[in-house]
Amino acid sequence: MKLSRSQWADFSLLLVALVWGSTFVIVKLAIEDLPPLPFLAIRFALAFISLLPFLYFQKKHISKGSVLKGVALGCFLFSGYAWQTVGLQYTTASNAGFITGLSVVFVPALFTITTRKLPSPGLILGILCALVGLALLSLGDRFQLNKGDLMVLVCAVSFALHILFVGRYASQTNATVLASAQVLTVSILSGISSFFLPQPVMHFSANVWVALLVTAIPATSLAFFVQTKMQQFTTPTHTALIFSMEPVFAALSAFLFVGEILSPKGLLGAGLVLVGMLIAEFTGSTNEKLLE
Repeated sequence: MKLSRSQWADFSLLLVALVWGSTFVIVKLAIEDLPPLPFLAIRFALAFISLLPFLYFQKKHISKGSVLKGVALGCFLFSGYAWQTVGLQYTTASNAGFITGLSVVFVPALFTITTRKLPSPGLILGILCALVGLALLSLGDRFQLNKGDLMVLVCAVSFALHILFVGRYASQTNATVLASAQVLTVSILSGISSFFLPQPVMHFSANVWVALLVTAIPATSLAFFVQTKMQQFTTPTHTALIFSMEPVFAALSAFLFVGEILSPKGLLGAGLVLVGMLIAEFTGSTNEKLLE
């Protein structure tokens, strides 16, 4: 069966979610020795370095406009990571996981506001399935809001804005230039923030170096290049729904690598996220117009 461009795009974005989810355990171990902001600064700096040879061959596409678009995307991306990191100090990982996943709702909401077009019924049904699944997968028996949750909520909005504006800029800008500019922006902003915010003692252990090397290329430079390239052929709403599979892949990798076992409720949640994505894939319209 021959796949359409939109199906290839969705499959590629699913692989990105797989990579991000599978590196969760590695990163979690690494930031016990190297604080999150310095870790992000180094991770994204290494990712930018890995993109330099490709950027050289695409130098004719570098312009003030393309760089500014990449910087804007990088600011949204950094905001998401930073607010999530700070918020985790005041809330539980389960609350943070669920609230971050709310970007699957924020993206279509923002898309509807900016385009005045509702998502297709298939996408709406898929989003609702994924939302319920994320709740079952991430939340414990009690869900109590605190200031950390509000911080993570800003993170979810930031990630939603990132997905939305990648959808707007992807067809207008060279993917290598756009990915490079946003990756460098995250590195610089993370480095600056590391100097202004109190940081624990940094220890460059073996876990840190392994995590940096693993995440810098497949989970950063390659992942954001693929996202930037493939969002030319699918919608921001579809992208957000596909990315809701990240916590499912994270749970699977935790089971495979460290033996963490999901509860029956968690398994049901993971299944609903998968069902939601499949409903949207096979019944939702992938021909919605992207933002202009």
